[in-house]
Amino acid sequence: MLPFTAGPAFASALDGRSGPVRTTASLLLWGCWTVALAAALVPRTSTLTAIRIVMPAAVPAAVWATTAGAPADVAAGPSLAAVVSSILALAAVMSPLTGDAFVNGSSYGPERRFALRVPGALLVGPVALAWVAVVASAVGGPLLLSAGQWVTGAVAVAAAVPVGLVAVRALHGLSRRWVVFVPAGFVLHDPFTLVEPALATRRSIVALGPATVDADALDATAGAPGLALCLELRDPLSIGVKERGGRAARELTAVRVLFTPTRPGALLQEADRRRLPVGRGAPS
Repeated sequence: MLPFTAGPAFASALDGRSGPVRTTASLLLWGCWTVALAAALVPRTSTLTAIRIVMPAAVPAAVWATTAGAPADVAAGPSLAAVVSSILALAAVMSPLTGDAFVNGSSYGPERRFALRVPGALLVGPVALAWVAVVASAVGGPLLLSAGQWVTGAVAVAAAVPVGLVAVRALHGLSRRWVVFVPAGFVLHDPFTLVEPALATRRSIVALGPATVDADALDATAGAPGLALCLELRDPLSIGVKERGGRAARELTAVRVLFTPTRPGALLQEADRRRLPVGRGAPS
């Protein structure tokens, strides 16, 4: 819906710009919308990264359009529609429901995947900085070149590929964090905290439920906010845990593992449907 709700505001904001800038900006806007639409139609882990990079850019772009347009248009309906529709699109893209749908889109056969929450330390600033690096590297160079800033634009274009690739790879790592129900049991797949996926077999699972304070539990939440769940096992599970930003690792064993899904209630419903023991973990 954004071309119809935000298009007039962008047209007003670009009206006084030079022809090359106006053309370049229009191509970038349509290109971003096309990428986001294509990603939305093909729910996969990779397209989740794409849509969550592209769509948030609509909000600052819409705000810019409302302030850069003609003064009479600042409080007009098109400007308001641009901001509101971009915020609604952002909310839909960042919804846990969307995350689960896209993560599960890459599952195989009888698998059912549930996304994990972003680690708390990354929410403070690294995620936003990586996103800004991707967006700025993608749009900064072309706009500078179209405005006649040849040296600055050329430097920006040259830096765009390495900066963008590093930032996209980092952001895509957040899309590859999930827990998955498989016929054999339950797998915790988190490249950010674990060396390799950890499988808990159906026979070994004692309980899966809301976590309580427990010093004996292995904390694999990475400090993510939200309700943590506790996977309690009959036999100790050997897990390789990353340390120091992933540059070191150690092997640990635990009978209780904590993790933080984006939709804990839906995850427990799926566990119950698969006849896994659902209930509160051992008290502290």
